[in-house]
Amino acid sequence: MPENASALHLVLTGDPALFAIVRLSLIVSISATFFAALIGVPLGSLIALTRFRGREPVIVVLNALMGLPPVVAGLAVYLMLSRSGPLGSWGLLFTPLAMVVAQTVLVTPIIAALTRQTIEDLWLEYRDELTAMNVGPLRRVRTLIWDARFSLLTALLAGFGRAAAEVGAIIIVGGNIQGFTRTMTTTIALETSKGNLPLAIGLGIVLITIVVLISALAWGARRAAERFSG
Repeated sequence: MPENASALHLVLTGDPALFAIVRLSLIVSISATFFAALIGVPLGSLIALTRFRGREPVIVVLNALMGLPPVVAGLAVYLMLSRSGPLGSWGLLFTPLAMVVAQTVLVTPIIAALTRQTIEDLWLEYRDELTAMNVGPLRRVRTLIWDARFSLLTALLAGFGRAAAEVGAIIIVGGNIQGFTRTMTTTIALETSKGNLPLAIGLGIVLITIVVLISALAWGARRAAERFSG
């Protein structure tokens, strides 16, 4: 089909407009995954290693938030950053930073929930040894996180995959502004509705390639964890 040939031409020739969109998408998604990891890994570890009243409901809510609808997260961030919102004076709405915040809200529960399960499983396995060695709480967390590093990498990749494929939240808080807040997913949706299929297909090819690479990295991390544990 002519559209497919044009799309491949855009990708193979390094079309500046296409790769500017890809670059922004990667910056936003990587940044969101980074901040989500800073929040999610310690939070998941804390829940895994402590016992407190209401712990089970917290775990249920955390697992439920893994499926948080993107438009709901986008709406919540929009209300926070709008002029009438508590953070409206910061002027972040319809900027890439607002998109990072929205994706961070989406990705953090995924990383936290997967971290909680991973660390809790390791704690059950190593609890007697660490207790016998009188390992303190902070060192205990560091030890378990280090031992679970390959599994946690898989969690981070899962979070990045969710961020890279997200469209609803970033349209709400980013506005899909050409040359400023337009990402791969939002551009695919827009250009398809306009009938500009070559650009939409070209971005789709790049997005699928990224998703496949993420899956390959996650698979490699799991294999590395199996070899390390074996």
